[in-house]
Amino acid sequence: MGPVRVLELYSGIGGMHQALRESCISAEVVAAVDVNTVANEVYKHNFPSTPLWAKTIEGITLAELNRLSFDMILMSPPCQPFTRIGLQGDVSDPRTNSFLYILDILPRGKLVETLKKCGFKYQEFLLSPTYLGIPNSRLRYFLIAKLQSELLSFQAPGQILENFPDQEPKASVKHRVAAGLEKESSFTSPEEEHIEPNSGSDAGSGQCSQKEAFVFKLETAKEMERKRNQDSDLSIQMLKDFLEEDGEEMSQYFLPPKALLRYAFLLDIVTPSCRRSTCFTKGYGHYVEGTGSVLQTAEDVQLESVFKSIEMLSEEEKLMKLSTLKLRYFTPREIENLHGFSPEFGFPDKITMKQRYRLLGNSLNVHVVAKLISLLTG
Repeated sequence: MGPVRVLELYSGIGGMHQALRESCISAEVVAAVDVNTVANEVYKHNFPSTPLWAKTIEGITLAELNRLSFDMILMSPPCQPFTRIGLQGDVSDPRTNSFLYILDILPRGKLVETLKKCGFKYQEFLLSPTYLGIPNSRLRYFLIAKLQSELLSFQAPGQILENFPDQEPKASVKHRVAAGLEKESSFTSPEEEHIEPNSGSDAGSGQCSQKEAFVFKLETAKEMERKRNQDSDLSIQMLKDFLEEDGEEMSQYFLPPKALLRYAFLLDIVTPSCRRSTCFTKGYGHYVEGTGSVLQTAEDVQLESVFKSIEMLSEEEKLMKLSTLKLRYFTPREIENLHGFSPEFGFPDKITMKQRYRLLGNSLNVHVVAKLISLLTG
């Protein structure tokens, strides 16, 4: 039997291709499809021998698909029409057109119903890289399907698994999302999203090494408790295992004074010894609020000493105190490391910093997808 022939849709910078390699199955990507010209440059840079179709998915005819004779499809459709922070236009959002087109020709119908009618056995998952010991929360919906008469050995019909079959269950995740789409949010439910200043003995520091209670961060007590629990989970690696060495070039990643003053109370601040970081979105490095964690490189400085009574200070005094934390953005290479891209993976020189962050924010975790591919083909 020859290698598995794989069609890669919404190929982006090649996260699924990288995951396919990591899964160690015998496979060949017969075509990769994406309309993003910048992402395609990165893809070609890393996978030069793969046929890359710079065209819309709607522009692919059924005859062209049949000529590829593929055995497997890997795809990561746009999530924005379905996420809580988007407009929630669902299928009326034009960005879903390509996905609906694929559902139309494989054959017509919604994804799960189509799989059932075509005789596929499938399993749905809600997974985060933290389940593999990676200190980055990136909760995503995944679906794997196989054409066979018997059930998959690990299949749980009608359930969305929240851990890999060979793992003990992690903490329950309340959200469910539409089939085939990513989820861009934290673990909190909609009714928990109202954010109030911390107060009283239940409030925590929000920093992994600090346990005392005091007021300085605009977070719910429940969210801080989740962070403390994750920082205490020894099955998850520390961030320092994914960081680049400090050097002069790191100065470009430090938060500017304006951002420090405006967003200090909203930042998710982590240190190299933390075992967590929030999901990095495509706006990271350009926007500050809600786009991903920032790294405190001055580990000997306690957050409590910086934030305590800081609201009483002048802007100049605030800036002086905040600057002692030496906060910086994670570099693109560090985010690549957290996403599971190999050291050999890289960007063409002409890809700007903003474009790199944007592309990585739209990508996926290689290790999670690789494990799912192994499950599917095992």
